[in-house]
This record gives sequence, structure tokens and C-alpha cells, in this order.
Amino acid sequence: MSTSQIEIQLIAAIVAAACAIPGVFLVLRKMSLISDAISHSILPGIVLGFFITHSLTSPLNILLATLTGILTVIIVEIIQKTGLVKEDTAIGLVFPAMFSIGVILIALNANDVHLDIDAVLLGELAFAPFDRFIIRTTDLGPKSLWVMGGILLISLLLLVIFFKELKVSTFDSGLAAAMGFAPSIMHYGLMSVASITTVGAFDAVGAVLVVALMIAPAATIYLLTDNLKKLIFGSVVVGIIAAIAGYWLAHFLDASIAGAITTVLGVIFLITYLLAPKNGLIATFYKQKQQRKEVMLITFLLHLKNHKEEEERLVSHLSDHINWHEVKALSVLELASKNNFITIHNGIIDLSEKGNEFTSLAVQYITDNEKSRIETMKKEWFLFRA
Repeated sequence: MSTSQIEIQLIAAIVAAACAIPGVFLVLRKMSLISDAISHSILPGIVLGFFITHSLTSPLNILLATLTGILTVIIVEIIQKTGLVKEDTAIGLVFPAMFSIGVILIALNANDVHLDIDAVLLGELAFAPFDRFIIRTTDLGPKSLWVMGGILLISLLLLVIFFKELKVSTFDSGLAAAMGFAPSIMHYGLMSVASITTVGAFDAVGAVLVVALMIAPAATIYLLTDNLKKLIFGSVVVGIIAAIAGYWLAHFLDASIAGAITTVLGVIFLITYLLAPKNGLIATFYKQKQQRKEVMLITFLLHLKNHKEEEERLVSHLSDHINWHEVKALSVLELASKNNFITIHNGIIDLSEKGNEFTSLAVQYITDNEKSRIETMKKEWFLFRA
């Protein structure tokens, strides 16, 4: 493995880690689209910085691009607060306008300058090692490595210092205000970090991969845990794994590195979306099927409680009296038997003492219509789940 390959993977991993930290809070605040808005709307800032400095690597470019990203967030919030449109609509209005301004400025005043729109959107990590950070004659490595490494350290430092404030303001802005945390300052601080991270990663990986690295890892781990610390750590790990795996996929296919990393992120999310133990699609389908069966069980127990006639409680005629097909009726009968809710003698079903008590509580739930009570009952009374 060559030095350039190591440097590309290292840059990709550091960019992934740096993007994952603000990305977690964007996902939790339901502001995922704002990362897309920032990644596109910083283009006018980069162009204006070039007009002033006549350089594509000047720190002023980063500053103006960051300010443009923050300005985008402010404009989105101003439009949203009018109450005339929702946040996603406001984002959809603002960021195409900002990006278009950047494209027009390039077309009118910088046609002979290398500000390629395709490179801006897609980026090319393979070229990142060639842009070196040299002091006098000492080569200190790729510039992207230093820039993103610095941004990652700043993000980690701010996360440690303001973790409690960020946590409270993210989940309950009213409580944060009552505790004196100034949620608006936390909000704009987070947007500033997201903007700086986006600008830093923009040149190396492009707008598309920045959005993917900010949102996909956090969205993936959010399906697995609701613990904030685990969510942050897991997002960083998933981002790094996807970055390295994506590089080798691109190397094998001779394809775009950014495209391959984004594809790996998508595959990881899809697998998690399907197989997550609690919130995955398969688990959710099974849970819904289980809940339907439990509702049928309660219906069956109520039928037994309200009908004392033997002909209404015959196993052989159960499907006829409750209008269920035979397989469904037998599955409910099995569930009731496993939970010791019923007894069967000579083909006649009776409520057990436990079943009678459970059914009385279920009737009370139906009368009171308190959703939380039935879930508590299930946890306390069900020995076996469907």
C-alpha cells in the first residue's frame, strides 16, 4: 500500500469523524436537510473569497464560506418563523438560490479559473494528497489532513465542554432556557460548527459526500440506540468504516471514491434499517403482528368472560363464534394457553383465575382508554410473547 493510499484513507476517516459529530445533533433536531443546504450555499462565499484574494486556498475563503452557511441558516429560520411555510420548504427555497448565485458568479467572472461545478459537488479524494502543506522546505503532509484534523479537534473540544447544554437544548429547548443555557446560542453554535466542517471537507470530498457523512452514520446508529454518547461514538465508527471500505470498493471498481463511500453508507443504513433489533423494518413488522395477535387474545378472553354457555366456549366451534378462520383461532388459543389464561376440559374452554383477573383489567383499560396501562399490563402479565 503506497503512501498516497494511506493518506487518502486517513483523510477520508478524519472527514467522516468530523462530519459525524455535528451530524448526530442535526439528525436529533430533525434538521438533516440543513446540511445539504449548507454544503451547497457556501459556494458564493468561496467565489467571493476568490475575488478578494485571487487564491483558492486563502483562509478568507473558509471564513466567507462559513459566514455564507450561517447566513443560509438564518434566512431559513426567518422564512420559517413567518408561519407561511414549513422548514423543509424554506430550505428548498433558500439553498438552490444561494447555490445558483455562486454558479452565476463563476460563469460571469471566473470562467478561466478552476472552480469546476462537478468537482464541487462530487469532490475527488484521490487528488487530496497532492495539495501539500509545506513550510519552507518541510513537507508536513496533505493540507486536507491538517484542516480536517484541526476541525475534528475543535469539534471534540466543544462537544466535551458543551455536552450537557447541547443535550438539553436538543431534546427540550424550553427546559434549556429555564436552566439558563440559551438554546439559540447552542443552535447557532451548532450551525457554525456544521458550516465550518462542511467548508473544510468541501474541497476534498465535495458536497454530496459531506451530506452523506453527516447524516447517514447518525441515522444508522439512531436505529440501534437512543443513548446520546453511544449514538455519537457509533456514528463516528460507522463513518470511519464506511470511508475506508468505500475507498477499497472504489479501488476495486476503479470508480469515484466519494461515490463508493456514499454507496457503502447507503448499504450499511439499508442493512440496519432492515435488521435493527428494535426499530428495524423486520422487527417492526413482527412487533405489529405480535400486537395484532395480542389484541385478538384480549378479544377472545372478553368473549369467554361474557359468555357462560358451553356451546360458546367449545374449542371445535371457536372459529365459528368469533368469526376467525381456524388457523387464527388456534394460534390465539395457543397464546392464551401459554400465558395460563385459560383451562380446557373435555373440549370446553374456561378462564383461569389469572385470565379472569387479566380480562377484568383489560375491560378497565378499554373503559378508561389509557394507552399506557395496557402496555404495562402486557409486561406484567404475559409470560410468553407471540
